[in-house]
Amino acid sequence: MAEGKKLGEWAFIIGVLIAIVIGLFSSNIETKNPQLSGWLVAALVLLGLVVGLMNISEKETTPFLVAAITLLAAGSAQESLKNIPTIGRYLVDIVKQIGVFVSPAAIVVALKAIQSLAKD
Repeated sequence: MAEGKKLGEWAFIIGVLIAIVIGLFSSNIETKNPQLSGWLVAALVLLGLVVGLMNISEKETTPFLVAAITLLAAGSAQESLKNIPTIGRYLVDIVKQIGVFVSPAAIVVALKAIQSLAKD
């Protein structure tokens, strides 16, 4: 169990770092190598699934889902973020990519919670 938890922790750290890098360089990546962009997004989704399956315990389900909802809702504030001089565009892209990473994890955790409720 400890190894699975460690894998989930690493998947989380790597996923956030990849999301930040993609967000910072998304315009360059998409124009110069769109295939790489697709692979990086696929890696984010896969890492999100790993985090959802291995890293979130039943006790952490509610706080994780609340945090995920908050993060995804913050992504809808793109117009406000774009207005920040110099860094606004980067913030929008980073939040989008973190959303790509967190969404699969949130879906897995929500499904695990529903399954747990159905068992009871």
